[in-house]
Amino acid sequence: MENAVLLDYLDPSVPNDYDADLCIVGGGPAGIAIARAFAGTRVRVCLVEGGGLTGEDRTQALYDGRSIGPYPLDAGTARMRVLGGSCTLWGGGCIPFADSDLEPREWVPDSGWPLRYADLAPWYAKAQAFCRIDASHGFGPGAFDGPTARPLLDLAPEAMTNFIFARSPITFGDAYREDLHEQPHLTALLHANAMELDANTDASAVTGLRIGSVDGRRGHVRARHYVLAAGGIENARILLLSDTVAPGGLGNDRDLVGRYFMDHPSGTIGSVYAAQPDRLTRPYERSVGKRRTPVAAEIGLSTDAQRTHRILNGRVHPFAVEGDVPRGLRALRDVRAALRPPVRDESALLEARLCAALQNGPSGAAAMPQGLVVSALRLGLNLGDVIRAVSQKINDRPTVRSGHVDLVGFFEQAPNRDSRITLGDDRDALGLRKVQVDWRLTDLDRHSWQTLTTITGDRLAATCDGRFERAAWLSDGDVTAGIHGTAHHMGTTRMATSPTQGVVDVHGKVHGVDNLHVAGSSVFPTGGWAFPTFTLVALSLRLAEHLRMLLGVCEGGVV
Repeated sequence: MENAVLLDYLDPSVPNDYDADLCIVGGGPAGIAIARAFAGTRVRVCLVEGGGLTGEDRTQALYDGRSIGPYPLDAGTARMRVLGGSCTLWGGGCIPFADSDLEPREWVPDSGWPLRYADLAPWYAKAQAFCRIDASHGFGPGAFDGPTARPLLDLAPEAMTNFIFARSPITFGDAYREDLHEQPHLTALLHANAMELDANTDASAVTGLRIGSVDGRRGHVRARHYVLAAGGIENARILLLSDTVAPGGLGNDRDLVGRYFMDHPSGTIGSVYAAQPDRLTRPYERSVGKRRTPVAAEIGLSTDAQRTHRILNGRVHPFAVEGDVPRGLRALRDVRAALRPPVRDESALLEARLCAALQNGPSGAAAMPQGLVVSALRLGLNLGDVIRAVSQKINDRPTVRSGHVDLVGFFEQAPNRDSRITLGDDRDALGLRKVQVDWRLTDLDRHSWQTLTTITGDRLAATCDGRFERAAWLSDGDVTAGIHGTAHHMGTTRMATSPTQGVVDVHGKVHGVDNLHVAGSSVFPTGGWAFPTFTLVALSLRLAEHLRMLLGVCEGGVV
């Protein structure tokens, strides 16, 4: 491993076994961030990634599992197995936590991190560079600096706050592929799947990682230190699968691995009807024309509102739902759709399928495009609609009038030990037991959705002189019809100072296992409403510095 190598474990010419100083399982943002932190050192790093450079159905199928809880959550479509991880499909949203997200709250059982914003701030600065967010955008607790592309609404401070977030312009697999390929002393294995962590006789240290490919190859990675960075579901699964020496799974002496599984539940809380609904939606659009804005804003609950009503954190995004589309614009869209080449690439089709499964906006059936000739004729007959739309766009006005606004809520989930990841009896192509997702929500979650709707609905409608109608699912009790996940998987290896309360310590080390660490949002004790990637990258960079110390890396990068 004297030179960086990007190897495909499906290639029979590459070795079965590898020796390293540091083995990282998972090539998503957490794993890549840690691996890059050893550039310029002599530390031998082996990065083990179960996917390839692009999405593949056969590889993706290794993520399949069963949903056994009252709230459905499909493990097979809620993440992506590829270099770059599930963030291959992300929207780029980055925002730091504030102390109000990290401190214990007396009305939220099992809340509280063993870290505060001051502990994370220097690592947020490094995460900003890693995510390639322009350094001109400063940040503080819970927000980035503006200005936004359009002026934001003046919100009632006792109820709501405008939170500004930054937009990362990258996907990590694409952005850092060449870096990984060129980094000395790094070997990145693609299509190499973690199967089990071997441990010594008392399970106090990892002695090796068993790896395998879907074509039947088997091998080992032996290292001094190991990091699981495979995502909020898979980190727990690998620990549970590692049960040869430790019954119940490695690091699971107190039956905490896989528990406290959290997502950000989401659902349309209601609709706003107004003569000028765009006054509500335009300030919170994330693009101006075809240009993605570098920063944007979300409408979040104020800390005072959370404390006063004893509820969880949450945010609301107003989505414009188009009214009648002028014939000319409808014809133009049909022409563009007809001219667009059909997607036949396996990776593109897989990404499209996963994106559809993770859709977080309001739902609605799209009309099938007309034939090209018919659409072109209709476009010519209604060209005036297009000219008017161009004029509207030039003046930064909507090209199609909104019929109404759907308010979509994104909620913090209360920590709940009965919400968990376990192993079922079904097995994947590697012969490993598949996951079972038992996603459970509490009375506090339901109280928070109801209260957030009451706090925000009428107030947001008033900003455009409109009328708010609450969604039926909030009143009829059938919440499973209204709530779905957002693929922000957290909590399954939660961080705590005591092994009785969590799986890992403040540095991500598994309690009781000397050389095993966990990175990613699985270590989050609570999730706030914030997009998790920025914080998980910051924590990963913090962990990397700790590992550099453990591996004897000096200031100049020499071991």
